[in-house]
Amino acid sequence: MNKIQPILLVEDDLVDVMTVKRAFRQLAVQNELVVVNNGEEALAYLKQPTKGLPCVILLDINMPKMNGLECLDIVKEHALFKAIPVVMITSSKEQQDVDQAFMKGISGYILKPADYDQFLASIQVLAPYWTRNSEQDSA
Repeated sequence: MNKIQPILLVEDDLVDVMTVKRAFRQLAVQNELVVVNNGEEALAYLKQPTKGLPCVILLDINMPKMNGLECLDIVKEHALFKAIPVVMITSSKEQQDVDQAFMKGISGYILKPADYDQFLASIQVLAPYWTRNSEQDSA
Protein backbone atom coordinates (compact mmCIF):
# COMPACT_ATOMS: atom_id res chain seq x y z
CA MET A 1 0.00 0.00 0.00
CA ASN A 2 1.32 3.45 -0.90
CA LYS A 3 2.05 5.88 1.89
CA ILE A 4 -0.34 8.82 1.88
CA GLN A 5 1.55 12.01 1.10
CA PRO A 6 1.01 15.04 3.32
CA ILE A 7 -0.52 18.32 2.21
CA LEU A 8 1.60 21.39 2.91
CA LEU A 9 -0.34 24.48 3.99
CA VAL A 10 1.70 27.70 3.96
CA GLU A 11 -0.45 30.15 5.91
CA ASP A 12 0.28 32.72 8.64
CA ASP A 13 -3.31 33.38 9.74
CA LEU A 14 -4.42 31.02 12.52
CA VAL A 15 -8.13 31.45 11.72
CA ASP A 16 -7.49 30.45 8.10
CA VAL A 17 -5.46 27.42 9.25
CA MET A 18 -8.36 26.35 11.48
CA THR A 19 -10.80 26.85 8.58
CA VAL A 20 -8.76 24.60 6.30
CA LYS A 21 -8.46 21.96 9.03
CA ARG A 22 -12.23 22.06 9.61
CA ALA A 23 -12.94 21.74 5.89
CA PHE A 24 -10.55 18.79 5.54
CA ARG A 25 -12.20 17.02 8.49
CA GLN A 26 -15.64 17.60 6.97
CA LEU A 27 -14.43 16.34 3.57
CA ALA A 28 -12.82 13.25 5.18
CA VAL A 29 -9.34 14.08 3.90
CA GLN A 30 -6.90 11.46 5.22
CA ASN A 31 -3.67 13.24 4.29
CA GLU A 32 -1.80 14.82 7.16
CA LEU A 33 -1.88 18.61 6.97
CA VAL A 34 1.59 20.05 7.60
CA VAL A 35 1.29 23.75 8.48
CA VAL A 36 4.09 26.31 8.16
CA ASN A 37 3.79 30.08 8.62
CA ASN A 38 5.68 31.56 5.67
CA GLY A 39 7.64 30.84 2.51
CA GLU A 40 10.95 30.39 4.34
CA GLU A 41 9.46 27.69 6.56
CA ALA A 42 7.88 26.03 3.51
CA LEU A 43 11.24 25.79 1.74
CA ALA A 44 12.90 24.47 4.90
CA TYR A 45 10.23 21.76 5.14
CA LEU A 46 10.56 20.83 1.46
CA LYS A 47 14.33 20.50 1.77
CA GLN A 48 14.02 18.12 4.73
CA PRO A 49 10.54 16.60 4.58
CA THR A 50 10.12 14.46 7.68
CA LYS A 51 6.87 13.05 6.36
CA GLY A 52 7.71 12.94 2.65
CA LEU A 53 7.13 15.47 -0.11
CA PRO A 54 3.60 16.85 -0.19
CA CYS A 55 1.05 15.84 -2.82
CA VAL A 56 0.00 19.50 -3.07
CA ILE A 57 1.10 22.83 -1.61
CA LEU A 58 -1.60 25.28 -0.49
CA LEU A 59 0.07 28.66 -0.52
CA ASP A 60 -1.06 32.05 0.75
CA ILE A 61 0.33 35.15 -0.96
CA ASN A 62 0.55 37.73 1.83
CA MET A 63 2.88 36.46 4.54
CA PRO A 64 5.84 37.80 6.53
CA LYS A 65 9.50 37.00 5.77
CA MET A 66 8.86 35.45 2.33
CA ASN A 67 5.53 35.86 0.58
CA GLY A 68 3.81 33.20 -1.48
CA LEU A 69 4.91 34.49 -4.88
CA GLU A 70 8.57 34.57 -3.80
CA CYS A 71 8.26 31.04 -2.43
CA LEU A 72 6.53 29.90 -5.63
CA ASP A 73 9.47 31.17 -7.70
CA ILE A 74 11.89 28.98 -5.76
CA VAL A 75 9.61 25.92 -5.69
CA LYS A 76 9.04 26.02 -9.46
CA GLU A 77 12.78 26.44 -10.18
CA HIS A 78 13.81 23.46 -8.03
CA ALA A 79 14.12 20.16 -9.90
CA LEU A 80 12.63 18.06 -7.09
CA PHE A 81 9.78 20.42 -6.15
CA LYS A 82 8.61 21.85 -9.48
CA ALA A 83 6.29 18.92 -10.18
CA ILE A 84 4.39 19.41 -6.91
CA PRO A 85 1.04 21.10 -7.67
CA VAL A 86 0.71 24.50 -5.98
CA VAL A 87 -2.69 26.05 -5.30
CA MET A 88 -2.90 29.61 -4.04
CA ILE A 89 -5.43 30.04 -1.23
CA THR A 90 -5.49 33.74 -0.58
CA SER A 91 -7.60 36.78 0.14
CA SER A 92 -5.85 38.75 -2.62
CA LYS A 93 -8.26 39.72 -5.38
CA GLU A 94 -5.58 41.77 -7.13
CA GLN A 95 -5.55 40.78 -10.81
CA GLN A 96 -1.78 41.29 -10.82
CA ASP A 97 -1.40 38.60 -8.11
CA VAL A 98 -3.67 36.19 -9.98
CA ASP A 99 -1.83 36.75 -13.26
CA GLN A 100 1.63 36.45 -11.66
CA ALA A 101 0.70 33.26 -9.85
CA PHE A 102 -0.56 31.57 -13.02
CA MET A 103 2.47 32.75 -15.01
CA LYS A 104 4.67 31.15 -12.33
CA GLY A 105 2.95 27.79 -12.80
CA ILE A 106 0.27 27.35 -10.15
CA SER A 107 -2.42 24.69 -10.56
CA GLY A 108 -5.25 26.76 -9.09
CA TYR A 109 -6.25 29.97 -7.31
CA ILE A 110 -8.86 29.93 -4.54
CA LEU A 111 -10.10 33.14 -2.94
CA LYS A 112 -10.75 32.91 0.78
CA PRO A 113 -14.42 33.82 1.09
CA ALA A 114 -15.76 35.14 4.36
CA ASP A 115 -18.47 32.47 4.31
CA TYR A 116 -17.38 28.96 5.41
CA ASP A 117 -19.80 27.13 3.09
CA GLN A 118 -18.39 29.06 0.12
CA PHE A 119 -14.87 28.11 1.21
CA LEU A 120 -15.86 24.46 1.57
CA ALA A 121 -17.30 24.46 -1.94
CA SER A 122 -14.18 26.17 -3.31
CA ILE A 123 -11.71 23.83 -1.64
CA GLN A 124 -13.49 20.73 -2.96
CA VAL A 125 -11.84 21.40 -6.34
CA LEU A 126 -8.67 20.08 -4.70
CA ALA A 127 -10.21 16.62 -4.25
CA PRO A 128 -8.02 14.98 -6.94
CA TYR A 129 -4.94 15.73 -4.81
CA TRP A 130 -5.91 14.12 -1.53
CA THR A 131 -6.91 10.74 -0.16
CA ARG A 132 -10.39 10.43 1.30
CA ASN A 133 -11.76 8.08 3.90
CA SER A 134 -13.63 5.56 1.72
CA GLU A 135 -16.23 4.93 4.43
CA GLN A 136 -17.40 8.53 4.13
CA ASP A 137 -17.25 8.66 0.31
CA SER A 138 -20.71 7.15 0.07
CA ALA A 139 -22.19 9.40 2.76
